[in-house]
Amino acid sequence: MALTLLATTHRVAPGLLGWKAWDALRSADRVLAGSAEHPLLPYLADAGVTAEVAEPVAADLATAARSASVLWIAAPDGDEDLMRELGRLAVADPLDIEVLHGSYDLPGARLLDLVTVMDTLRRECPWDREQTHATLVPYLLEEAYEVVETVEDGDLGALREELGDVLMQVAFHSVVASERDDETAFTIDDVAAGIVDKLVRRHPHVFGDVTVSGSDEVNANWEQIKAAERAGKNGADASVLDGVPMAQPALSLAAQLQRRAARADAPAALRPDGDGIGERLFALVREARERGLDPEAELRAVARSYRDRVRSWENEERT
Repeated sequence: MALTLLATTHRVAPGLLGWKAWDALRSADRVLAGSAEHPLLPYLADAGVTAEVAEPVAADLATAARSASVLWIAAPDGDEDLMRELGRLAVADPLDIEVLHGSYDLPGARLLDLVTVMDTLRRECPWDREQTHATLVPYLLEEAYEVVETVEDGDLGALREELGDVLMQVAFHSVVASERDDETAFTIDDVAAGIVDKLVRRHPHVFGDVTVSGSDEVNANWEQIKAAERAGKNGADASVLDGVPMAQPALSLAAQLQRRAARADAPAALRPDGDGIGERLFALVREARERGLDPEAELRAVARSYRDRVRSWENEERT
């Protein structure tokens, strides 16, 4: 006879099993589970499969499987200790054991864990309960800058962790927003739905019937779609500058304002006049753009080089 260990993931609805799993459940002489609260049991009952509740004792399962075909429904956490003990017993006294995966995580499934963890923290952690959108903003900025730093350093191994920190901020803002009871409330599903709709809308050459010849035409279409969105949102008051975040660093702000104005063919006379430091910096931003450079990245590169030279000088002074 044989023992089948049915493993499932809690990130997929418990009734959604592959046909091999259902076939094994229906053909087993005995179906066992370690708890009457196992989330799969109600679905088995609906399908006419009777499951017994038994203690998860490896020796008992091995004994039962030597006289009948037994299927053990693993707990949502995987019953790893039980499986290791069964493996040890099977080595000492051979037993046919099969691990059957009834369901698998889909791409993005671990995001469900993040939602669960953030909901728990919001309820049970005193610090997390106190946070608001405003108090979280500094952390979002800090985490975003840490992503920039890892990319600039070429530390791609650390990038995963830093992106996780940014993702956590998105989840945190979403759980805060979900607690409101007015029209401003939203959930992380609303956030995901919004960006999915936007991406589909702005990529008609992928999700629609628009044909493009290359990335330049993609960018042109993107700008036309964004302009239509601004007009739909703001009507006659729509501006090419709508959506430019004024709180961003000054160099990148100046560059984005200049890019937007250039797309609208704004006259050169609108550029700041004067010989003050601000006006000269603004002109340098325009010069960088005309040369195809990112002024923020250029200045940051020089600053990083200066940092390295200062540290080298400090080390020399210590010797």
